[in-house]
Amino acid sequence: MLAIVCPGQGSQTPGFLAPWLELPGVREHLEELSDVAGLDLVAHGTVSDEETIKDTAVAQPLIVAAGLVAGRLLFDAEALTAATVVAGHSVGEITASALAGALPEADAMAFVRERANAMARAAAAVPTGMSAVLGGDPEDVARVLAELGLTAANANGGGQIVAAGTLEQLGRLAENPPAKARVIALKVAGAFHTGHMEPALSVLEALRPTLSPAEPRPTLLSNYDGTAVVSGEANLDSLIAQVSRPVRWDLCMETMTGMGVTGILELPPAGTLTGLAKRGMRGVPALALKTPEDLAAARAFVSEHSGAAAVTTQEGNA
Repeated sequence: MLAIVCPGQGSQTPGFLAPWLELPGVREHLEELSDVAGLDLVAHGTVSDEETIKDTAVAQPLIVAAGLVAGRLLFDAEALTAATVVAGHSVGEITASALAGALPEADAMAFVRERANAMARAAAAVPTGMSAVLGGDPEDVARVLAELGLTAANANGGGQIVAAGTLEQLGRLAENPPAKARVIALKVAGAFHTGHMEPALSVLEALRPTLSPAEPRPTLLSNYDGTAVVSGEANLDSLIAQVSRPVRWDLCMETMTGMGVTGILELPPAGTLTGLAKRGMRGVPALALKTPEDLAAARAFVSEHSGAAAVTTQEGNA
């Protein structure tokens, strides 16, 4: 059984889309997505600097677009069935929703546009951020975060918690980390998946009537509790609420393990989720699709774990 996973904010790096633009149709696809996003995603994926693409309003549409571009090159989304699992981490859940058919591609880009802009405005209200807490006793980590007023915004499994809050709170965490734990500041510009993001909820609720959610074709997991969403509307409910509640990627990995997933393929900008899977889903093969040079291996991986029918025939793009 194949799992297709889509990374979240912080996974982007300057120029990561440049090699993809050498493939037929990619520039045109990105330009279509740019029109909906109201951003030049071609420029942001190729020449924009690190500080520019760290901006929430840029990073989120860029990451979703990257996954949609790679997905179109890699497999026939309409051929995916419930025998394939699709999941995304944070903003990657929007990518996953589009690949699963739970949102049309244009709707997914409109959603991430409004989400990104609303979250950027919320983040600008108070200087906030996120830091990964690696290791330490879980109870001790939880105690320290509570004492500092921080939220465990991401439970990523494998002993990794992402703390979110004000920069002042995160600074105190870095100065006095939990015993046997390391604290690493993340390249994000806000305390996502916390109460700091609640102003964004009304923006997304206002967008809801313009969207056309549908029942997902493959099994689509929710970040909320790791279970499969039962309908397009339920998925949309989850996507909206996800903005201000924690991401439980640990539960998503538990579900994938329980379902018997035999291979995990991460779409670009790839590497983060396959890294988490090595610790949280030990022994399950994982492949990170980072550049077009990985396409041939990725197609073989999809065929091995889901059957050749789902793979696109664009072999010339390998």
